[in-house]
Amino acid sequence: MKILKIIHGYPPNYNAGSEVYSQSIVNELKKKHEITVFTREENVYEKDFEFKKEQKDDIDFLYVNIARGKDGYNHNIVNKKFAASLKEIKPEIAHIGHLNHLSIGIVDELKKQNIPILYTLHDFWLMCPRGQFLQRNFDGEKLYSLCTKQTDEKCAKNCYSMYCSGTETHETDLKYWESWVNHRMVDIKNTVSKIDLFHAPSKYLMNRYIEDFDIPKEKIFYLDYGFPLDYLKPVEDKNNEMFIFGYIGTHIPSKGIELLIKAFTKIQIPAKLKIFGRELGQNTQALKKLAQSSINEIEFCGEYINENIAKKVFSKVDAIVVPSIWGENSPLVIHEAQACKIPVITANFGGMKEYVAHKVNGLLFEHRNMESLFTEMKFALQNPEKMKKYGEKAYLYSENGKIPNIKEHCEALEKKYMQLLKNKDEQ
Repeated sequence: MKILKIIHGYPPNYNAGSEVYSQSIVNELKKKHEITVFTREENVYEKDFEFKKEQKDDIDFLYVNIARGKDGYNHNIVNKKFAASLKEIKPEIAHIGHLNHLSIGIVDELKKQNIPILYTLHDFWLMCPRGQFLQRNFDGEKLYSLCTKQTDEKCAKNCYSMYCSGTETHETDLKYWESWVNHRMVDIKNTVSKIDLFHAPSKYLMNRYIEDFDIPKEKIFYLDYGFPLDYLKPVEDKNNEMFIFGYIGTHIPSKGIELLIKAFTKIQIPAKLKIFGRELGQNTQALKKLAQSSINEIEFCGEYINENIAKKVFSKVDAIVVPSIWGENSPLVIHEAQACKIPVITANFGGMKEYVAHKVNGLLFEHRNMESLFTEMKFALQNPEKMKKYGEKAYLYSENGKIPNIKEHCEALEKKYMQLLKNKDEQ
């Protein structure tokens, strides 16, 4: 098949979960199919919306430069250039991973050219203008409050008031942003109606989209992520005399890294925390400053190549902590840790609790509760043998604890592609 993979970022420039997953399926699918990846770059020294082509590793890449205006969601010039590119690429199927930072109008262009669309859901961006149901709260109070349901007025007040120009025009500005959000949601709903099939990597995410966003049950299916297991194997390389916790991820507030550091600083017995991930300017500097209050060492280990994660990360830690303050849907790091027999400590919320059972293959703490996280980390320190046993249990949904492999995962996707093509032929 000629497959067009659409994703808002691609490694090595972008290394969050949706981008890493996209790379994994592309590397597997290219063994049998012709793949084009449509993605973005951010070159502030080039014109916005410029397209460029590149080929590497037997994959054709089509880049669009979108370096400014990240709240934009539909760009006519991108849509027109994308439509012209489609006529050259001539894909049989389109697999969308994310449209944030791109343009929802590309869905219209795909439909005009009668190309079936499968859309993998990675977060709440279709349901929530900011993607994670975390409020921006520009007033400085209740930072990153968890939001349960999208409403236009609430979005304007709690997430877009930062754009208001001043007190005299505040109410007028809020009305503008309420209207903007309303138009955005109407446009998104219209786009969603044109997508043939949705893929959800967690039942939590699937149910949220069915119950809160009215996606018909017959248009969405659950399939956990798949992983290239050749480099995800247990590596014994521990010579540490103390228990070591690990964190893997970006240094942004939604990931709960601040919560983790605060919980760790309460630990009074010997322990260590290793923080892995690309540094992010003043975010990282603020976290390092916060870490100085710990009597135990907190080491910022920087970035790593994903293919080396077993040796460079999991061989160095006794447990991985996933402290996200939003409703993560199916964190890759949980699966990767389980593949390497490392227990996971995470929140009892969202897709996180779907893949970790308390005192079975890891530990659960109360979501967004620092004291609860501290309690579970303290338990881990006091019960290293139990933690090792939890790590051996690994993945909950297989008899041998193995996580889903990328080959079987892509075979399941191929069946969905074929069904969409069959449906197209029967129309």
